[in-house]
This record gives sequence, structure tokens and C-alpha cells, in this order.
Amino acid sequence: MNRFFRLSPVLRARKAQEDAARGAVNQSRAEIRDAQALVRRRHLDLVGAEAPTEGTARAMVASIVARQSLAASLMGAQRMVAEAEELERERMAVLADAAKRRRAVELMAERHAEMVRAHDLRKDQAALDEVAMTSKAREAARGGGSEA
Repeated sequence: MNRFFRLSPVLRARKAQEDAARGAVNQSRAEIRDAQALVRRRHLDLVGAEAPTEGTARAMVASIVARQSLAASLMGAQRMVAEAEELERERMAVLADAAKRRRAVELMAERHAEMVRAHDLRKDQAALDEVAMTSKAREAARGGGSEA
């Protein structure tokens, strides 16, 4: 029986794929945190830029336009969070698939190792049986030879 598991390189490759997918998920999570921080900053900017109650018409219009710009920026940041979360979901699916593929090869490796262990036990048992049979044959030969 071949003791070497022939799919070892495949298992290493599957583990590498899973590690890469895990890295991509971690990167997505960092992107989500960054986007959420941007949303908080934009929200604070918008809250801090209240519309003036006094001033010239131009100043009031400029303030309203600035607030609209801040609101648009906030919406853009919220969109970034949503896109980052969607990307994370996609990457989580890729990670789950990579883990499933790795586990399938691991199960084959475990089965192979078990088959090797069982084969070794059978060989050991056969050797022990041979020693026992030889020992019995010697005993019989000694016993039979001294009686004659």
C-alpha cells in the first residue's frame, strides 16, 4: 500500500486558497470599518453645518448648497458601506466554498491515513500470527521428536 497521500499538494493548494479567501474577507471588514468611519465623519459635518437663520440671500443659498453637498457626500459614504458589505458577503461565500473544498480533501487524507494504519495493523498481526504458528510448529516438532 502506498503510504504517501498523493493529494497532499492539492490539500496544500486548497489551504492556500482558503487562506487567501480569509485574507480577502478580513480586507473587506477593514473596508467596511473605514466606510463606516467616513459615514460618521460626514454625518458630523452635516450636523455641524446648520443652515444660517440670518445673513444675505447669497450666504443663505451658499449654506444650503453646502449642506446639500454634505448630504450627497453622506449618501455616497453610505453607499460605500453598502457596497463594502455586499463585497464582504460575496467574499464570505468564496471563503465558505474554499473551506468546503479543503475539508473534502482533508477527509480523503484522513481516510487514507486510516487505511494505512489498518494496513499496518494487518501486516503486524500477520507477522505475529506467523511467529505464533512457527513457535507452535517448533513446539510440536520438539515434542514429537523427543517422544520417538
